[in-house]
Amino acid sequence: MSGDDDHWFVDDSPLVRPYAVTRGRTSGADRDVDMLTTVAIARPSRRLRRTEPEYLAIIELCNTPVTVAEVSATLKLPLAVTRILIGDLIAEGNLIFRPPADTGNASKELNVLRAVLDGIRNL
Repeated sequence: MSGDDDHWFVDDSPLVRPYAVTRGRTSGADRDVDMLTTVAIARPSRRLRRTEPEYLAIIELCNTPVTVAEVSATLKLPLAVTRILIGDLIAEGNLIFRPPADTGNASKELNVLRAVLDGIRNL
């Protein structure tokens, strides 16, 4: 880290812990948000009531549809924290979301995983 932001980091780790960003919450307003959920700004956009920098950064990233995992990686926030913050923005009407598509291939994927496991065991 360099510049004026150095005092917020110790050994490249942030001094502000994730629970401080979420105000101690461990679950968000919307429990349907997972890492593959796609989020985007709601149109027409509503006035953002939250002024914390994390919320503003999320809004900026969501000008185009992105997944929760992409937001988390870009902002370098833990996934659980990102889900809570995005859930807040969805609940307030600032973001819209679409859950990941259900491919209906769960049993096929399970068979592939079993075959891989069997192959590993045979080694």
